[in-house]
Amino acid sequence: MTMEQGTFHWGHEALRLDLVLDEDGSPRLTHLGLPGEARTVPGTSLPLVEVTAAGHGRDWSGSRLVGTALGGRLRHRAHRAARDGDWHTLTVHLHDPETGLIAEVTYRSPDGIPVLRSEVTLRNEGQTTLHLESVSSLAVGCLTPRDPAAIDAADLLWADNDWLAECRWQRQPMRRTTPGVSGRVTYGHGKAGFALNGQGTWSSCGHLPMGGLTDRRTGRSWVWQIEHNGGGWRWECQEHDEAAYAALFGPTDTHHGWRHALEPGAVFRTVPAALAFSADGGSDSAFAALTRYRRAQRRPHADHQRLPVIFNDYMNCLMGDPTTDKLLPLIDAAAAAGAEHFVIDAGWYDDGDGGWWTSVGAWEPAASRFPGEKGIYEVLDHIRRRGMVPGLWLEPEVIGVRSPMAKSLPDEAFFRRDGARVTETGRHHLDLRHPAARAHLDQVVDRLVGEWGVGYLKLDHNIDPGSGTSAHPGETPGDGLLGHNRAHLDWLDGVLDRHPHLVVENCASGGMRWDDAMLSRLQLQSTSDQQNLHLYVPIAASAPTAVTPEQGAVWAYPRPEDSLDEVAFAMANALLGRIHLSGHIPELKREARALVHEAVAVYKAIRADLPRAVPSWPLGLPAWDDPWIALAMRTPATTYLTAWRRPGTDAMATLHLPHLRDTPARVDLLYPSASRADSAWLPDTAELSLTLPTAPSAVLLRITPTDPGAP
Repeated sequence: MTMEQGTFHWGHEALRLDLVLDEDGSPRLTHLGLPGEARTVPGTSLPLVEVTAAGHGRDWSGSRLVGTALGGRLRHRAHRAARDGDWHTLTVHLHDPETGLIAEVTYRSPDGIPVLRSEVTLRNEGQTTLHLESVSSLAVGCLTPRDPAAIDAADLLWADNDWLAECRWQRQPMRRTTPGVSGRVTYGHGKAGFALNGQGTWSSCGHLPMGGLTDRRTGRSWVWQIEHNGGGWRWECQEHDEAAYAALFGPTDTHHGWRHALEPGAVFRTVPAALAFSADGGSDSAFAALTRYRRAQRRPHADHQRLPVIFNDYMNCLMGDPTTDKLLPLIDAAAAAGAEHFVIDAGWYDDGDGGWWTSVGAWEPAASRFPGEKGIYEVLDHIRRRGMVPGLWLEPEVIGVRSPMAKSLPDEAFFRRDGARVTETGRHHLDLRHPAARAHLDQVVDRLVGEWGVGYLKLDHNIDPGSGTSAHPGETPGDGLLGHNRAHLDWLDGVLDRHPHLVVENCASGGMRWDDAMLSRLQLQSTSDQQNLHLYVPIAASAPTAVTPEQGAVWAYPRPEDSLDEVAFAMANALLGRIHLSGHIPELKREARALVHEAVAVYKAIRADLPRAVPSWPLGLPAWDDPWIALAMRTPATTYLTAWRRPGTDAMATLHLPHLRDTPARVDLLYPSASRADSAWLPDTAELSLTLPTAPSAVLLRITPTDPGAP
């Protein structure tokens, strides 16, 4: 860190941050970008943190970030830079002399990666309680120069995320939501702009907790994420003082009914948020940086390097109806195909009366499904005999209203509002702040893993009980939900501390809780429940925007009635992520089964490269109806590329791979080997001409520079 008069600089070779102290002592972030590049014009900045509290409202303009009563009054007290292994850390201490509010803004960045992570800690050193209504996790006011033309050239990015239609990235000019409003009167800021909110216990229901901004002239791009595993979040990207800013929040009073009483001596910590930067590589480069950051900050686990192939009996297969007789042939077929984990999905606890939805919670096997002396152990033992690790589906946070656990656990162990248990579609929701709720789930997991020998858990979450829980007097439901969310992460840490080799998948009706708070702990992310192989393509291809490829679980679920092209198409969906093999494999014809076996063998041959690969999209981020879609994964030595042609389009497409410009290269067809695909590489323009004669069809290609000195 270096210091000049009223300015200090912090960062590393990939990222530099400049802070300027105003005359009144308030710090402003005036530059965030590459070291050595031109600085942003002074004035294009905002307070480091926005805090609103009851009785300390906004200024006359109603602006969230300009002159807020608490955020705008915070003054610089000190700052400290440190190094923690590969991480650079800067902590800026702020204080408000009038209220006694102390704010510590902690910035962290992994060495060599242009990503800034921010978290704010508030401490009340005053004499009266402050009733917090919103606290920003990260506010950056210098995303563009102080120039209206930069706003004119800016495009906003966000991702719609719905059940069966996850990860749908959208792009539109910023001027559509932030029109130029200059006139004879200059206000210095505008209220128009773009904002997204997440609500309820599904962190990504409606939208991913992510967004971005890119300059379509220069390629300068930003991509951000809010690392919150449920409850409220909000981000806004708007114009202030002729420049673009982004502000990222956890829950707020206005949007989520969240308030927090910060008593004298008490501490409050925001949810973390992260911002990735690319100087000229467009959003692809920003997503690549975010991929590297996610790897740097997640909990280490051997699964991230091994990438075992998983068979799960649910999708286009048993669909929640497992029995011993149905599972045994599937286990044999999965082992023959090369699967290394076999997961028994929903239904293993269902006694057959049709009421399992409202009776779950004890998580005991159904004798009617697993008859005989050994019961479910016969199936688990058979999985192990065939050389695979057994896994089970679990929905830990819910207790059915007819479950015996609904009576044996105290009321305080559940979500409550106005003193009554919350009931959602015949289920109660556990509050993991309560020791009885934690003890129950610990006993379940320790039994399944420690006694049954289960090595994989798919943790699902299929209800949204709304605004949260008010378990304590004066607690708002939004604040109770935030407390539960943090207890949930702590519980997951405890599970993995006790069972370090256990592999845990994050699922919530597919991708309804798809966030980096969960993925910083868990090994896999369910990407969708989509059963249509054609509609799964844009989800699978877009998944690496929100999850590292080695954590993105993608179904590969061929059906007996599928053509050979459709079987290869379905298998190709998963080859640059994590294979979740499924479908009635024993019923496939010999040629179709051979395509499945070939895909698994190819995946095993390339999977060692995926944990160090970063994504790009040679045809742009996929749109839901795009007829051609492509996803590339590149390492320093190799580029893997999956291309899909859906029905209703020309047989030829031109794919762009700018990282290989002027690089002679060899293009190899990896899958399917019988494909009639034809390709030609044009190094001068970094374009790959690809022809797929039939539709639907898909191929996996490997592109390798032929010049040993090429990047």
